[in-house]
Amino acid sequence: MKDQLESLRASTIDLTEQTFDIKALGDARIRILGRKGELTGILRGLKDLPVEERSRIGQLANHIKIELEQLFDAREAHLRNEIERAQLATESIDITLAGRRMVLGKSHILNRVTRELVEVFSGLGFQLAEGPEVEIDYYNFEALNIPKDHPARDMQDTFYFSENVLLRTHTSPVQIRTMEKRKPPVKVICPGKVYRRDADVTHSPMFMQIEGLWVDKEVSFSDLKGVLTAFVREYFGDKLDLRFRPSFFPFTEPSAEVDIQCVICGGSGCRTCSFTGWLEILGSGMVDPALYKFVNYDPEVYTGFAFGLGIERVAMLKYGIPDIRLFYENDVRFLNQF
Repeated sequence: MKDQLESLRASTIDLTEQTFDIKALGDARIRILGRKGELTGILRGLKDLPVEERSRIGQLANHIKIELEQLFDAREAHLRNEIERAQLATESIDITLAGRRMVLGKSHILNRVTRELVEVFSGLGFQLAEGPEVEIDYYNFEALNIPKDHPARDMQDTFYFSENVLLRTHTSPVQIRTMEKRKPPVKVICPGKVYRRDADVTHSPMFMQIEGLWVDKEVSFSDLKGVLTAFVREYFGDKLDLRFRPSFFPFTEPSAEVDIQCVICGGSGCRTCSFTGWLEILGSGMVDPALYKFVNYDPEVYTGFAFGLGIERVAMLKYGIPDIRLFYENDVRFLNQF
């Protein structure tokens, strides 16, 4: 058996030296070293040898197997190098050509505007808060003073997974979740995606909102006006005027819409502002005391205000974008402008 192993070793060395094809080399490896290969066939006779002879031949077979595996690996590496050299010799490479530039990605305009808004409100003392996009009816409606039979639900028709599970229609549920976990003072800003069944040049089934909440002792409407005035002046410029108009939201009382002087015409009147000189930018109001019962706040001690604005709306006003659908069409020509 020792002679058989030595003979196999010698013949394999000759075979590898005379093989110039990688596939043929691989076939030879399997034929000689595979599970059903020639080496395995020789070793089947080990059981017929005496015990002391069996150990010595087994060690020899193991050494020969390792040697042949290294031999096959080295020969395969050599053949691959030869192939690469031959390919390079036949190819013409102009080393003076400029290299291919890697195109770098950039932040989407909506993500950039979101970061800018968060930075402005962070400077006013608001902390970032986030919540799930798939909500339950309780947080999206019930705890925001919108019971099942309330007509305000018609304004926020959305996408339901079941009777009580839906895609959130606003980021206001984050405010409820935050107040459940914290005692006043609470001063948070909540950006994120929201969903409503609405689609035209100014509405999208999915869009982004950012909402703010401040609850503490003696928070007043004057504080609300001060925060929003500071925001408008910081983000849109000191020269823009703003105004508050009475409005209605189920979770604030009193409520107000906030308009800014048209950024296109400067208030003189144009098609963008419907010749009114004003552009609606956000909704706001004092937190309705009815909400405090859902989060165990004492309405006799604490007051607060909330506000919310569409991030697409802000981006459209600031950059003069006429159609909200442009944000989501993934047209690189549009996105590269920002």
